[in-house]
Amino acid sequence: QVQLVESGGGLVQAGGSLRLSCAASVTAFTINDMAWYRQAAGKQRELVAVCTSDSITNYADSVRGRFTISRDNAKNTVYLQMNSLKPEDTAVYFCNAGARDSRTWRTYNYWGQGTQVTVSS
Repeated sequence: QVQLVESGGGLVQAGGSLRLSCAASVTAFTINDMAWYRQAAGKQRELVAVCTSDSITNYADSVRGRFTISRDNAKNTVYLQMNSLKPEDTAVYFCNAGARDSRTWRTYNYWGQGTQVTVSS
């Protein structure tokens, strides 16, 4: 079983910074890729950044150079450092993790509950 708990959202002025955290509570699973998605009001959920278990990262063009994803494998935690925030970054941010059942080797996809990020102009 995998549970993801996000923290760190809030209200910030344009140009400011926030750091999101997502801790995975894991029993008998191995965490693979971890990622952050976001969903703005009235829009589809989109991938923001992904980090593999080997810390290979990739970013959406809209955030590259401003956001940094990182992870602590020992803590099963992924972070998203968001700098130079813009009003268009306003969204609910969701943590996502791929995990493999250590007993059956089946893979599953898990989501956190989401955390609101609001950037005021």
